[in-house]
Amino acid sequence: MGRRSRQERQRRQQSATRRRILAVAAVLAVGAIAAVALLRDRPAPMPISNAAPAVRPTLALERPHDPSAFTQGLLLDGETLYESTGLYGESSLRRVDLDSGAVLDSVRLGEAYFGEGLAALGGRLYQLTWLEERVFVYDPETLAPLDTLVVPGEAWGLATDGDRLVLSDGSDRLRWVDPATFATVREVRVRDGGRPVPQLNELEVIDGFVYANVWQSGSIAVIDPADGIVIQWLDLTELTRYHQSLGRDVLNGIAYDAASGHLLVTGKLWPTLYAFDLPVR
Repeated sequence: MGRRSRQERQRRQQSATRRRILAVAAVLAVGAIAAVALLRDRPAPMPISNAAPAVRPTLALERPHDPSAFTQGLLLDGETLYESTGLYGESSLRRVDLDSGAVLDSVRLGEAYFGEGLAALGGRLYQLTWLEERVFVYDPETLAPLDTLVVPGEAWGLATDGDRLVLSDGSDRLRWVDPATFATVREVRVRDGGRPVPQLNELEVIDGFVYANVWQSGSIAVIDPADGIVIQWLDLTELTRYHQSLGRDVLNGIAYDAASGHLLVTGKLWPTLYAFDLPVR
C-alpha cells in the first residue's frame, strides 16, 4: 500500500475517532443535564424549626394518574377532577375521570404559557400562569374560555375559601384576592415556630385551613389563615423520594374529596393519585 493510501486511511480513522468522542461527550452532557434537573427537584429536609407536629397520613386508596401530566394544580369539584399541567408547549387544563385517570377533555395553553395553580369559584375555573402574569378563566362544563385577567408577578398555587381566591407565589406569602380583578384583599406571611416557610406552592382549603405543598420538601403545611402559623405538617417525604428514585418529579397537586373526607395527592409525572385519610389536628 502506498504512503498516500496509508495517510488517507489514517485520516479517516482519526476522523471516525473524533466523531465517536464527540458522540460520547454529547451523551454524557445530556446525562449530566438530566442529573442536574433531577437533583434540583429532590426534596429537601422539612423546615429547620419544625415547631408544628409532623404526621404521616394513612393511605386509603390509589387511583391511576396520567404519568405524562406535569401537575401544577388539582381540584375536585363535585365528582369531576380538574387538573392544570405545566411546562412550556405542554401546559393544559384537563377534565379527568377520577376513578380511571382518563382525560375526558382538555384545552392546551399557548406555547408562551406555563400552567400553574387551579381553583373553582362562582361557576368558573381560574388557571394561573407562572411568569406570564395572566389568569385564564373557563366554563367548568365545557372548558370554554370566558375571560383573561392580570395578576402581577409570579403565580404558583391557587385555592378558594368559598368567598375569595387564595394565591401563592413561591415565597412565604399567601394572598387573598378578589376573583373579579385579582386585586389583593389581604395577605399573611406563613411561619413555623417564628421562621418563614418559603416556596409555598399548590394550595387547597379544607375546613377553613390552608393546605400548602412546600416545593421540594415532600411535605404539606396545614396553615391557620388568621395568622399564617403552621399548625401541622403532613409528611410525604418518603413517597416523594420513592417517585424521584424512579426518575419522576416532585410532589405537587392537592385536592379534597368532601364526600369521602380524603385528601387527594399526586406529583409531577406521577402515575398514581393517592387518597389519604386526613389526620386529626
